[in-house]
Amino acid sequence: MGLLTGTASVTRFNVLSRSPELDFESAAFQEIPAGSEVRESQGFVPMELGEPYEVGAARHAFRVRIDRLRADPVAVRERLRELVRGEVESGVPTVSSKKRKQLRELAEEELVLGAMPSQKFIEGCIDGKVLYVGSTAKAYLGIVLQLLRKVGVIAEPKAPWVDRKEQDVTSEILSTNEPGESVLGSRFLKALIGDREVILEPESGLVRLQTEGTRVTLAGEVLKDTLRYLKEGAELLSAKLVTGDSSFRFEALSFRVANLKVEAERHEHWTQLLDERLEKVGGLFELLDRKYADLRSKME
Repeated sequence: MGLLTGTASVTRFNVLSRSPELDFESAAFQEIPAGSEVRESQGFVPMELGEPYEVGAARHAFRVRIDRLRADPVAVRERLRELVRGEVESGVPTVSSKKRKQLRELAEEELVLGAMPSQKFIEGCIDGKVLYVGSTAKAYLGIVLQLLRKVGVIAEPKAPWVDRKEQDVTSEILSTNEPGESVLGSRFLKALIGDREVILEPESGLVRLQTEGTRVTLAGEVLKDTLRYLKEGAELLSAKLVTGDSSFRFEALSFRVANLKVEAERHEHWTQLLDERLEKVGGLFELLDRKYADLRSKME
């Protein structure tokens, strides 16, 4: 689920500063050498093999590749049982927890030696003063931002309350811990209910709320139950929304979009496809930004 293909899950950032020349090769991905003790490698690769990172005026497209060597947990458990059985058969009356831990580490090392690394690719595009990253996972976003700092790009989360320099509002049941998060996002999603342009998915909806005691997930025809929970004081965390030609999941506190269905024409070159998809992703965010401005007075 990236910027170029499939459904899009996207997080925006404001580019605060950037080097005049972005040398992605200085933080390029390096494969994990065979037999190495290295278990993880991260770095940039081009969006398409052999293609440049610069794809337009003030536009750079890239992928972050993350390789990880991990032993399969099931295989580790089976190998540990074999090692423990070997200890018992050798005459050891009991296998202590300390010894069991050592045997587990040995099992993992044995299995990692013959394992192939898992691969993950995160797509991104710097478009002028906005950075689009094809993920909403906090762990992956942190890796992307860290690598971008190595090439001279400093960015912060982009949301209407950040751009407008607004103070957060208080909530008795919601807390915000990540940079860029705000309770205002939850209040915005609540204010959207009943809007004619951006609506809750009416039939196969999905809504997550925070109540005083727990988190609640609603699925199906969610409107009636959602309104009931809100009347009882719950706060909205996310919801499946529908516009005129697309559906997506809106993560309220962070103003992120996930599972966005992006229809695009066939193109001769991947940069043309990227242009079209980014235009539609950017258009959706612009719509949400505009709705936020229109509904701001209803969010206290």
